[in-house]
Amino acid sequence: MPEILKLNAISEVANKEFPENYVFSDDVKKPDGIMLRSFNMHEYPLNDELLAVARAGAGTNNIPIPACTEKGVVVFNTPGANANAVKELVICELFLGGRKIVDAIEWVKTLKGTEGIGKAVEKGKSKFVGHEILGKTLGVVGLGAIGVLVANTAANLGMKVLGYDPYLSVEGALHLDTRVQTADLDTLLKNADFITVHVPLTPSTEKMFNAEAFEKMKAGAVLINNSRGELADNAAVIAALESGKLARYITDFPADELIGVPGAICVPHLGASTPEAEDNCAAMAAKELVDYIENGNITHSVNFPDVSAPRASAARVCVLHKNVEGVISAITSVISKANINIANLLDKSKKEMAYMILDLDGKPDAKTVDAIRGLDSVIRVRVLG
Repeated sequence: MPEILKLNAISEVANKEFPENYVFSDDVKKPDGIMLRSFNMHEYPLNDELLAVARAGAGTNNIPIPACTEKGVVVFNTPGANANAVKELVICELFLGGRKIVDAIEWVKTLKGTEGIGKAVEKGKSKFVGHEILGKTLGVVGLGAIGVLVANTAANLGMKVLGYDPYLSVEGALHLDTRVQTADLDTLLKNADFITVHVPLTPSTEKMFNAEAFEKMKAGAVLINNSRGELADNAAVIAALESGKLARYITDFPADELIGVPGAICVPHLGASTPEAEDNCAAMAAKELVDYIENGNITHSVNFPDVSAPRASAARVCVLHKNVEGVISAITSVISKANINIANLLDKSKKEMAYMILDLDGKPDAKTVDAIRGLDSVIRVRVLG
């Protein structure tokens, strides 16, 4: 009976994705799988039975990826499940960036109790004149699930759209509106009136929006950051706002130094805060856990390659291993010595890690499995009947 531990409150739709023999609870002692949202797992013990961790969301900074990888624990996320929710917030922020709506609303609050408030409004509203987005150029940095939706919607709103993504997938390219033009980053920075960023936080993207990047941008540009706060150098952001290089910086990740800075709009991490997004993330995370536990299939893992195939043989052997020369032949040699026919073999790598699915015409005995497990480069072995 597989047991799944939830470390946060998870949408009830996840329950529908788990088979009846599964336990899905916040009171599991030795889980086979873990599902979470924002819970910080970095100090959380990883039990030996743990097979997988699924984040009901895209970011995995709260999960100890290296420790999980070392123990052969597959970490999943749910890219695209909250894409529409984030897209809608970005579109809202385009209007907030173009027009001084937030400033105007705050000003109106100061008019409470003013006699002849209508006249006061008409007299003072000229301070909050803004710009329409129609015909303006939007630069979309990162054309994954969210970036593509934002780019296409902006094009439908009459914006000129430039997209930058050196890792644009075939699927992303196929879904991209033909009106969206791709460009290098410098070209995008130079020409965009609005820029929205949709890339993961990595050592290469940390503080990618810094003083050097702002120098390349149009004066009075608007930067929208709903990905990770660390993608922007906040000191450089403040300097750019003060100089007028940036007209607005809108972020879903408030920082103390940004709060109250003129031109900075700090949204309290609302990107995926819709019941629809939470339902989608929970359902996807549950499906990923079940498919891996039941079938050994990996989809949307952040630390091991995606490998999946339908089950059609007597037994399936799943091997998490290091991506080193000779390991595939070493594993298949063990199977051959046991006189078991290999019906199908899939093996893919992801940087230093790799994953193999072996579909066999016969179930290997414990001695054969132990022989595979004992190979130097093998991290974890599972046999599915």
